[in-house]
Amino acid sequence: MSTHTVALFAGILLALSASTAPAQSDAPSLPAPPEGYDTRRDGIDRGKLETVEYDSTTVGLKRKAQVYTPPGFDRNRTYPVLYLLHGIGGDEHEWTRHGAPDVILDNLYADQQAVPMIVVLPNGRAAQDVTARDPIPKQSPAFAAFEQDLLTDLIPFIEKTYSVKADRESRALAGLSMGGGQSLNFGLNNLDTFAWVGGFSSAPNTRPPAKLLKDVDATKKLRLLYVACGDQDGLFRVTQGVHAMLDEQQVPHVYNVIVGGRHDFKVWKSDLYQFARRVFQGTP
Repeated sequence: MSTHTVALFAGILLALSASTAPAQSDAPSLPAPPEGYDTRRDGIDRGKLETVEYDSTTVGLKRKAQVYTPPGFDRNRTYPVLYLLHGIGGDEHEWTRHGAPDVILDNLYADQQAVPMIVVLPNGRAAQDVTARDPIPKQSPAFAAFEQDLLTDLIPFIEKTYSVKADRESRALAGLSMGGGQSLNFGLNNLDTFAWVGGFSSAPNTRPPAKLLKDVDATKKLRLLYVACGDQDGLFRVTQGVHAMLDEQQVPHVYNVIVGGRHDFKVWKSDLYQFARRVFQGTP
């Protein structure tokens, strides 16, 4: 691994541990989610979470992912799919441990504010012997290798196992922190696979803005490109840089600055709420 890559990942921890002065919000925030949006309600239908295993030719073994199916899931109906990625310290359980994605989505469906979708929560490290406990320089190649695992192993497994729509208009990719960087890197690099992309508080693994857009015209055809971060986050400048580049290239996108937001699940749960309300809709 290059010293530049090591420095980028080391910078994640340094930025998060540093005390930073409040950054000026350079965009208005979207309206905050309503009170109780992430609290389990009584008297509503609920989706189902299950753990699956798939054969990974990329890694050479079986890998696990969690899958959420919406309330009233019907195998005779086809659904769009959101692939939702975790951060550098997590795995396939991070979102469900701390982010309540099933609760947020169940509540949105109860309020008829989201399109029913399947949500896949994978382990974003494509390696045999790498875990969240390993040093960041050891983890980083596994995060990069997940692009191949996602495209060649996980997506085909989901499309074979579940009744889903298998086209770019029906696939979304989003994630938090390290997973936000992966989502921008992989999503904008595979525009024939994903039409909806979201980066939540994206980490320094995000490609430099000048290298993130390979095809500006094709990127403009994304149905939704959502970039967001809290203005108190030590990594805010990563998202600012992406936004500035998208503005310069006139690429349509939703830029959401969460006033007072830090690098935590309070922000990321809000991002999931905002993204889920817009994804797979006719007009984002």
